[in-house]
Order: sequence, then structure tokens, then C-alpha cells
Amino acid sequence: MFKKHPKGLIPAALSNMGERFGYYIMNAVLLLFLCSKFGLSDETSGVIYSVFYALIYVLSLLGGWIADRRQNYKGTIMSGLIVMAVGYALLSIPILSTSENINWLLPFTCVALLLIAFGNGLFKGNLQAIVGQMYDDMEAKAAAEGRLDEVKGRRDSGFQIFYVFINIGGLVAPFVAPYLREWWLSVNDLAYNAGLPALCHQFINGNIDATGLASLNELAAAVTGGAAVGDLGAFCQNYLQVFNTGVHYSFIASVAAMVISLIIFIATKKLMPTPAKKEAVAAVDYTPEERRAMAREIKQRMYALFAVLGIAVFFWFSFHQNGQSLSVFARDFVNTDKIAPEIWQAVNPFFVIVLTPIIMWIFGILGRRGKEISTPRKIAYGMGIAGLAYLFLMAYSIYMGYPSGEAFKAMPVDGQNLLKAGPWVLIVTYFFLTVAELFISPLGLSFVSKVAPKHLQGLCQGLWLGATALGNLLIWIGPLMYNKFNLWICWAVFLVVCLISMGVMFGMVRWLEKVTK
Repeated sequence: MFKKHPKGLIPAALSNMGERFGYYIMNAVLLLFLCSKFGLSDETSGVIYSVFYALIYVLSLLGGWIADRRQNYKGTIMSGLIVMAVGYALLSIPILSTSENINWLLPFTCVALLLIAFGNGLFKGNLQAIVGQMYDDMEAKAAAEGRLDEVKGRRDSGFQIFYVFINIGGLVAPFVAPYLREWWLSVNDLAYNAGLPALCHQFINGNIDATGLASLNELAAAVTGGAAVGDLGAFCQNYLQVFNTGVHYSFIASVAAMVISLIIFIATKKLMPTPAKKEAVAAVDYTPEERRAMAREIKQRMYALFAVLGIAVFFWFSFHQNGQSLSVFARDFVNTDKIAPEIWQAVNPFFVIVLTPIIMWIFGILGRRGKEISTPRKIAYGMGIAGLAYLFLMAYSIYMGYPSGEAFKAMPVDGQNLLKAGPWVLIVTYFFLTVAELFISPLGLSFVSKVAPKHLQGLCQGLWLGATALGNLLIWIGPLMYNKFNLWICWAVFLVVCLISMGVMFGMVRWLEKVTK
């Protein structure tokens, strides 16, 4: 599988895997961590999450510009890993949030997130640009030797391999924070309960109602061994401190992951090309006619790029609900007595690892039979498959008669338990979303590397990530709809978005195929 690809692919993928492992430790718990640590509502935490997630990709534009400007992709990548390590180190400091310190502690947490986002911007797009350059070099060499047909299609499969390594890190990471949190709770003679932090904050802030107070007493007794708790105020303070300290400790693992990723990259960077320097060596003088023709070609390529970026915005808006409305859905509507809600995010990378070889095999068979599916057409199919995930959730929510998340949380605990879904609902949902992701995300990276002008590779990869940022900037709408409307309406909105995007993409397929030939 790996022999027909550039030597630098696996080292680049391993470096990216380490960084993604550290990132997904934090990402798996971020929304619920903001709620449990600061007592924020799902909507407020969702806005912070959305802005952070958007900045990760917006700042990739800046990172790509810096690398292109300095002609130093590798140095920019290493700087990004160091900046991220500092951000995770700040995030790992366990300080109890109180009414006296929240005015500086919440901004302090946001600064740590900003550092992580900026470091990610320096790292992510530029590493992808280097991978794209590996295939540019491979194809140029093959063309010079008259065997270009032999290497066609390897770019798509190369980015799929690269994507698998990302998800190996993403598969393991979601387990780290929940298990460290539960271990720390057990050390302090407490047990895990997803609903307790919100009730504790309501009690401390004095805005808990009679139903909430009854639930707090019941759950407090359950997590302390069955005996009634005498001083609820002291219990709530202690539970929040212990609950969140375990999560803080998990961010130390993120720091270690950045260091390991940096070591891998430094040790293997000689195997990786330097795109900007190669372009500078190849510079020659062109006639005015040649320059005009090149300008027209670049313009067409950029139009095609922006057309696909527009579709990507809506895909990520729908897909990244795995960290927003799907996370709170797992917390509230799914029975998570034995498995913490954050761990369900590992289902997606698990499916990526399992399904990628199958999908590559299918694409390979079609290619050998002369029925190869173009990258733009694959992206269109992916949007339709993403729609199936939300069609399933919508149908299931109608069948179960699910109210809004807010109405559900106001119900007595016994009533909630009767309506809770089994874990299979999340597994089916993530199956469809993962197949869609494999049709869009790695192939989108491949598409960008095909159409990007040579001297703008870092910037164009940053544009792909910038489109992801716009989608992420909208994902806060998910928890808002989740808490205000019956659940089927929430899922129906995402279904409609996916179907419209698929239709638009199919309408552009012939043009996009022509541009990428």
C-alpha cells in the first residue's frame, strides 16, 4: 500500500497523527468541559467552541501566508507545534472556577485556546501543502519518464492514507480525558455522572428549582455510595473541583503529543520537499501571451477552488455537529451510564480507519475498469451520504417523540430514562457521517493540491481550512436549535443543507472535471 507513494508521506502522516492525538484529547471534551467548569449554558459554550473551531481554520490562512512569504514551510510547521504545546500547558492548570475569579479565569482559558488555534494554523495547512508537493514532484518525474498514467490516482489515495493516520490519533484521544476524569473521581471516592455538574452550578448560583433539587439530592447520593449528602453546598464545590481537575490533567498528554510530533518531524524533515524553494529555482521568463494564458488558467483554477470551498462550508457546518449538538444529544438522550458521552466521538475515527481501505479498494476497482469517479463527483456523493445520517436521526426522533433538549432536561430523571436511546443510534449516525467524510475531506485536500498554483500552495490549503472555519463558525446554531425546537426539526435543517449542497455540486461537476484535467 505504501511502496508506491513518496517516502516522506508516512513521516508526515505520523507527525500529523501525534498533533491530532493531542488536539482530539481536548476537542472531545471541550464543549462539555466549558459547561462543567464554568457553569455555562450549552448555547454559550457552543459559541466559544464555534469561534475557537473557526479560528483554527481561519488562522491557517495566516499560517499559509507566513510560510509562502518566508519560503519556510518546515520552520513554520515546527513553530506551530511549539505554540500549541504552550497553549495546552496553560489549559492543563487546574483552577476551580468561582464567582470571584471567573472574570479572569474564563478569558485565561480562551487565551490558551487562541494559542492552540494559532499554532494549529501554522501547522496544519502547511503540512498538507508539503504532502501535495510530494505528489507534484512524483507526477513531474513520471511525466518526464513517459509513465504519467502509472501514478494517476495516487494523489487521492495518498491523502486518504494521510487521513487514516489523523484518525488513528482521533480514535485513541477521546478515551484519555474521560478516563482520567473518572480515575480522579474514584481517587476522591466519587463516581461519574454527566448531569451533576450543571445541577451543582445551579445550586451554587441559587437558581435551582424543586425538580432540580430533588435530582441533585438523588444523584449526589448515588455518586457518593448511596448515603444522603448533608451539606449540598460543600458537595457541589468539591464535585466540580474533582470532576474538572481530572480533565485538566489530560491536557498534559496533549503537551506530550506535541513534543513527540515535533521530534518526528525534525528527525524526518529531510525526506520532505520544500515547495517554495523548488518554485523559485524553476522560475523563467515568459512572453506576454504566455503570461496571459497562465493568468487565465490560474483564474479558472481559483474559481473552481472557491466553488468547492462553498460546498465545504456547508459540509463542515453539518459534520462538526459531532462536537456540538451530537455531543449534547449523547449526553442527554443516550444511555451513557457505562460509557461517557465524549467517548462516542471515537466512533467516527474508528470507522475512518476501518472503512478507508474498503473505499480505496472500491475506487481502485472502478479505476481499473475505466469507470473512475472524479474527485468533484465523489464530493457530491459525500454530501448526499451526510444527509442520510440526519434523515435517520430525524426519523428516529419523530418515532420517539423527542422534545427539545431544554424540555427533556426539565423532565424528572425517571421520565428521561424511559426515553433514552441505545448506543446503536450514535453508531448508525456516525457510520453515515464517516462515509460522507471519506468522500469529502481527504479528497477535498487532494482537489486543492491539484488546482492550487505552485506559488500559492500554502495559502490555498489555508483557504480550504478557511472554508472549514466558516462552517465551524455556524455550528453553534446546532445547540441553539437542539434546545429550542423538537429534535426532529434540528436534524431536518441539517438534512436540507446537505441535500441542497449535493444538488449544487452535481450542477458544477462537468465544469470542475474539465478544470482539473
